[in-house]
Amino acid sequence: MMQVLALLPGGEENQLQALPAMAALAEQRSAQLHVVCPAQAAHVWTLLPAVERCIPFAFGQRWSLADWTNLLGNVREPDFQVSLNLSTDWSIDLLLSLSRIPIRVAGGGFSATEPVGQPTGWRGQALGAWLQPLEVHYDGDAYRLPLPRNALAEARAALPPGNGPALLLAPGMTAGWSPEDWQGFVAAVGQAVPSVRLLWLAPEEEAPAGIRRCPAATVMAEAATVASVDVVLTDEPRLAQLAVLTGTALVAAGMEDPGRLPRRDAVKPLPALNRVRPQEVLQALGT
Repeated sequence: MMQVLALLPGGEENQLQALPAMAALAEQRSAQLHVVCPAQAAHVWTLLPAVERCIPFAFGQRWSLADWTNLLGNVREPDFQVSLNLSTDWSIDLLLSLSRIPIRVAGGGFSATEPVGQPTGWRGQALGAWLQPLEVHYDGDAYRLPLPRNALAEARAALPPGNGPALLLAPGMTAGWSPEDWQGFVAAVGQAVPSVRLLWLAPEEEAPAGIRRCPAATVMAEAATVASVDVVLTDEPRLAQLAVLTGTALVAAGMEDPGRLPRRDAVKPLPALNRVRPQEVLQALGT
């Protein structure tokens, strides 16, 4: 079995964008994956069973010599055949040069044995460039996250009753609409689609009156909820990426950068919520 070390800087959004590429590598090359990522984003990789372990490292932040030495020990101990390095940190370049990994794929740096160009566009597909030296066929847009049946069953049981379309409202932590705006939006949606079933997923925000709060407490439960609804409206990057991975229709506020979302008919990026009015979002939802 191929042992692969993936060095993936960035938060939850970046880790979720990398998940389809890591899944393709695991499937096509029977690879066992070890992921180096920030500790606060490591829970994302519970969605991919092929990840043997996550090694926490604070890319781009102040790390101590002990942190770096510990990471070097982790890199040198297992019998890795391949490393995929998405970091541009010189310290990671040095670390990999001291490893015994024979195939080192990176966007540049003196440690790379397989340098790749810096692709543009949606980052979920751009990571295919790191897989080309390993002869892995990759179509990030076609990937759909497989989820356990029990997680899907629990998520579906938590939906509001009825047969109408299920809309998940998931505001993030950024400045967006006021509670009054959300309440007005909920009323407008209900008027436009009387059968709509509304679900609220925002632990830090009070749900508008009359909306069921989603009980999801883990990223797996969130993914199952996203997969169980018809549409997601969010300005939370993690929830937007889960919608992309599950193929759920998405209206994503504040994510107009073409690197963040794929181009799909069912994916509609909008400006930040504090720059759009509820009526514009209703139009994006097709109501």
